[in-house]
Amino acid sequence: MFSRLAPAALLALVITAAGGHPGFAAEDTVVATVNGHDILLSDVRAAHRRLPQQYQQVPFETIFSGLVDNLIDTRLAAADARHQNLHQLQEFKDQTARIEDQVLQRMALSKTIKEGVSDADVRARFKDAAKEMAANEQIKARHILVETEDKAKGVIADLKKGGDFAALARERSTGPSASDGGKLGFFGRGQMVPAFEAAAFKLKKGAFTEIPVKTQFGWHVILVEDRKKSEAPSFEDVEQYLRNELSQEAGTAYINRLRGEAKIARFNADGSPLEGAAPAGEKKP
Repeated sequence: MFSRLAPAALLALVITAAGGHPGFAAEDTVVATVNGHDILLSDVRAAHRRLPQQYQQVPFETIFSGLVDNLIDTRLAAADARHQNLHQLQEFKDQTARIEDQVLQRMALSKTIKEGVSDADVRARFKDAAKEMAANEQIKARHILVETEDKAKGVIADLKKGGDFAALARERSTGPSASDGGKLGFFGRGQMVPAFEAAAFKLKKGAFTEIPVKTQFGWHVILVEDRKKSEAPSFEDVEQYLRNELSQEAGTAYINRLRGEAKIARFNADGSPLEGAAPAGEKKP
């Protein structure tokens, strides 16, 4: 589809290869030479890893030829720039210094995360999360909402005589679920107002409240139809999420430690003191 990658589009395009895929050998295989200088297979793989995430999903064999062209063009342009002494310009030195800082930051964070996030840490985080999820019970309930305590007591009396909860809800409830027999479906803790939740979670399966429950909406009679524990996902399903979470925490802790040990002053864009700012590690007065 493309014969070459234009220099300005180096890493932004995906190459659609035609024909057979090249065979790949050891990482030190020479895949091209530019004026006597080798380009190695490891260089191509490194370029592939630097692509934006969506392009990294493209099979390496598919994009291989375009990446090699990209590296050839880079070597040629860099050599010509040095021939023109562009590497002596202050602009080059300034940009190189910025890139150096960024690379060192990434390397330091990578080292911190590698040393601070082990497989055992990920397993331990999963164990804690699974235990927490297992403790999170859900209940399936219906309710009848009325305006007064006496009306709620009347509903309870009829239920004790064998009245059908859903039928009574359709007949007497003023809540939006009345037409559906008071059905609320499954819900967990924290999803209902406190008084309603406290009363509902005390009930056994098949039981209803024998004392009316008051909330800001009125008086409730609650029936619990079922109870179930939340199912924890498998380790494989959440391993990468947990690893990313731990990595982020380790990286944040690392940066916070550095800030806490440093003397930092902040200023506005015009150079004036930033009002209310305090150096890292120091408290505002």
